[in-house]
Amino acid sequence: MYKILVVDDEPKIREVIREYAEFSGFEVTEAEDGMSAVGLCKLNDYNLIVMDIMMPKLDGFSACKEIKKFKDIPTIMLSARGEEYDKLFGFELGIDDYVVKPFSPKELIARINAVLSRRKGSAVPTQQTLKFGGLEINIAARTVTVDGKKVELTPKEYDLLFYLVENKNIALSRDKLLSDIWGYDFFGDDRTIDTHIKNLRNNLGPYRDYIVTLRGVGYKFEYEG
Repeated sequence: MYKILVVDDEPKIREVIREYAEFSGFEVTEAEDGMSAVGLCKLNDYNLIVMDIMMPKLDGFSACKEIKKFKDIPTIMLSARGEEYDKLFGFELGIDDYVVKPFSPKELIARINAVLSRRKGSAVPTQQTLKFGGLEINIAARTVTVDGKKVELTPKEYDLLFYLVENKNIALSRDKLLSDIWGYDFFGDDRTIDTHIKNLRNNLGPYRDYIVTLRGVGYKFEYEG
C-alpha cells in the first residue's frame, strides 16, 4: 500500500484529500504545516507528498527544499495561486506536479497515480552503477561522481541525466523530455529543458560533451565506450 503525506493548514482540505485517497487504497498521514512535514519525513518513509505552498511556520517550498536534502520523495504542490513564477520555482526545486486550488479531488488522485506510475516505471536494479569513463552514476543512491568527486544535482537534473543515459545514443526531442520527465501536462517550454541541460553540463565538467545538442530536435547522451 502506498503511503501519502498530505500537508495543508486547512483541515477541510486535508479531510477531502484523505477521504478520496483512502477510498483509492492509499494510506494517509496528515500534517498542518511545513515544519511538521519535515519532522514526519525524517521519522517515516512516504511514497508521495501532497503539500500546500502557503502555510504557517514553514511554507511548502521551504519544506520541500529541506526534505529533498535527505529524502527524494515525489511531491505534488498545491496553491491558491497559479502564477507561472510559482510553478517554475517549484519545478526547479524538483517537484513532480503542481495543482491550483480549487481542484477536483478526482483529478488530484489521477495526478498522484500518474506521478507514482512514472517513478515506478523508471525503477532500476538497486545496486546498478553506470560508468562512462570517469563519470559514474549510482542509481540507488541517486548520486553522480566526476573523476571520483561527488557532484550535487537537483532532483530534476538527476532525472534528466538518468533519462538521457537510459536512452544512450538515441535522439530525444525537447517535447519528449518534457512529457516523460516533467509530466504530460507540464506548462513549460523549451527553455526549461535548455536551462537544465546547461546546468547539467556545468556539473559534469570534463564530461559535458557527452550530452550532445541536436539542432532543431533536442539532445542525446552519446558514449561509445
